[in-house]
Order: sequence, then structure tokens, then C-alpha cells
Amino acid sequence: MTRQHDFTTDTARASRPRAAVRRRGSRALGALRSLLRLVAMAVVVFAALPSGTAQADKLRDLCDVVGARDNQLVGYGVVTGLNGTGDDVSAPFAMQSLRALLRRLGIQVDSRQLRLKNVAAVVVTATIPPFARSGAHLDVTVSSMGNARSLRGGVLVQTPVRGADRKTYAVAQGPLVLGGFSESGRSGSSVTAGVTTTARVPGGALVEREIPTQFTKKGKVLLALRMADFLTADRIAEALNEELGKGSARALDAGVVEVKAPKDYKDRAVALIAKIGEVEVAPAMSAKVIINERTGTIVAGGDVRLMPVAISQGGITISVSERAEASQPNVLGEGDTAVVDRSNLQVDEQVPAALTFVDGAATLADVAQALSTFGVTPRELASILQALKAAGALRAEVVVQ
Repeated sequence: MTRQHDFTTDTARASRPRAAVRRRGSRALGALRSLLRLVAMAVVVFAALPSGTAQADKLRDLCDVVGARDNQLVGYGVVTGLNGTGDDVSAPFAMQSLRALLRRLGIQVDSRQLRLKNVAAVVVTATIPPFARSGAHLDVTVSSMGNARSLRGGVLVQTPVRGADRKTYAVAQGPLVLGGFSESGRSGSSVTAGVTTTARVPGGALVEREIPTQFTKKGKVLLALRMADFLTADRIAEALNEELGKGSARALDAGVVEVKAPKDYKDRAVALIAKIGEVEVAPAMSAKVIINERTGTIVAGGDVRLMPVAISQGGITISVSERAEASQPNVLGEGDTAVVDRSNLQVDEQVPAALTFVDGAATLADVAQALSTFGVTPRELASILQALKAAGALRAEVVVQ
């Protein structure tokens, strides 16, 4: 008896795994398509992000309005009430100032009767800001111009302060505030901290004459960059044209940007300047290295780069010590005991290290990390930076103060 095979059942059994495979394949394809869409969206988002790390600043922090400026004032006055730390007879102008002050108050005295221990002649300086109105208060700085030891506890007598045109713009008066102190004992020991011959009078000057300020001319405003730079000036002009309208601003040079008032701000100069101050611009960073040899301070900023270079650093230390010795004559000889100076001179020359290869550095952090491997002092590092600049390996301007 021949057994017949059920091909229908086999076909159904075979078709079920294939359908399952097709379903799993379709799910994987759908997941892959979703992943590709996410990757594409991420690429678009990262492409839209700014590539640089420059920080945008507001124009009021980058520019000054031409015409709206400070003015310096100076005067000559007298400080009284000092506790025996004022000028003495060797400062004749203090005596003359005190006599003139008493004469102005209607008191006639003999100069031989005056004592100057409690009086000091001082120079008074102040800065009057733009738009300061009559009655406004100004801070003043008082500094001794004689031989007074301290201005502690003193009071500045009414002193007019004048501008460069010799006109009086403010009057200063009030008690002094010192940032230092000086004390001494009967044995002659003393301690001093800070400066005691310079003081301040917070709000001690009253404005008596106003200085006219003109910051617009023919409907135009000039912005003076605090740090002149062609790229920054061009960016400022572009940002103002986008904010105020095309043709509103143009850079005259690296330090000045001219702004023409649009129609909406024709008679609103204050609103225009307020609007300009809120515009944000990313200033250009200069590649500079500032070296202060007196304090050993080094500050680097901007796009400082270092080319591949080999460096060797060595130094010489010279030590000189002095001591006094007594020289005695022979017992049978004639002579006197004398004190003789003995000098000890020692030279310590460091063995120069082998040439160290420093790979190129593209960022400021890389430059700092590359140069810090030498373990040198700030002054030695300053010499290395100047030598790198001379060799053309340091791509930055080196400014020595």
C-alpha cells in the first residue's frame, strides 16, 4: 500500500517560519530607518550650532559714545585735625596755605605763631562724569604734597577743584577715609600697613558748574571701540545694520563706527543709544602674551599657537655673603684693632638640560600644558616666551611691561 504525502501540510509548515523571518526583517528595517532619521536630525542640529566658542558681549561693554566722556578736576587744599603728623616748617607752602586760609576767614596772624603739626597741604583730584548736574556728589582723592607722615583723622577744608580750562566745576570738603594705618611705640618701634599719605572723601565734592555734553551730530552717533580692531568694528557695523536696518552703520576705521539714526529714532537719541547698547557682538580676540617682569606675572589670551620647537633652559645663581671680622695686631707689634669685611662669593651654575622637543599646540590650553612641563619660574618662563617669539615658534604678540 502506497502512502501518500500531504504536501499541503508541509507547505503550511514551511511557510510559517518564512513569514516570521519576514516579520522580524521588516521590524529591523523599520528600526534602522528610525535610527537613520535620528542621525540625520542630529547632524542637522550640530550643523546649526555655532562652530566657535566666542562669547558675545553687549556693545555698551565694547564701545563708548563719542562726546559722552569724563573730565578730570584738580585742586589744592589744606587738611586740618591731624594728630601731630602734619607738615613741618621745612614745607613752606603749607605755612602759606594756612595763612591764606585764615586770611580768607578774616583772621590775621603772625606766621611765627603758627604750628603746622596738625595741618598738611594736599592735592585734591576728582573725575566728573558726563551728564553730571549741579548738586551731584563726586568722590575725591586727597594726597599729601609735603612731608606729612599721616593724614589719619584729618578733615579737608573747602577746596575748589578746577578743570583744564581753569574754571571751578566742584567744591570738595569732608573727613578723610584712609586705607592704611601707622602706629609707633615709645621705644621707637613702629608698624605701617598701606599708604597713610593718600585718602579719599566719598561723595565729598559738590558739582557747581555743569559741563555741556553733545553726543549726536547731524543725527549721527559715533561709537569709539575701547580696543581698536578692524574685525570687531566690521562685526559691530554688520550687527547694527541687521538690528536698525541696512545702511544704518558703517565702520570708519578700526576704532570708530558711525551710526545714522533711522526714521523711528530721528528725535530719540537716548532711545537710539539704549537700543545700540543692547546689541550683542562677539569681539575678535588678539593673540597676545603679556609679561610683567617686575612681578613675574604672565597672562596669555586669544588664539595663541605654538609651533614645534626644541627648548633647553639653564641658569646661573650668584650668592654673595658679607660678614665682619675683628683684626687684632701682634702682641709685640703696634697697631689698633680694626674691623675687616669678609666677602664670600659663590657661583652655582645649573647644568643645562638636554634639548626638549615640544610638539605644536593649537590652543591656549595646549600651550600652557606644553610649557608647564619645564617646571621653571615665571621669570624663566618669560625668557622662554620671548625666545620663542624671536624664533618664530610662538604665534602671538609678546608685550613686556
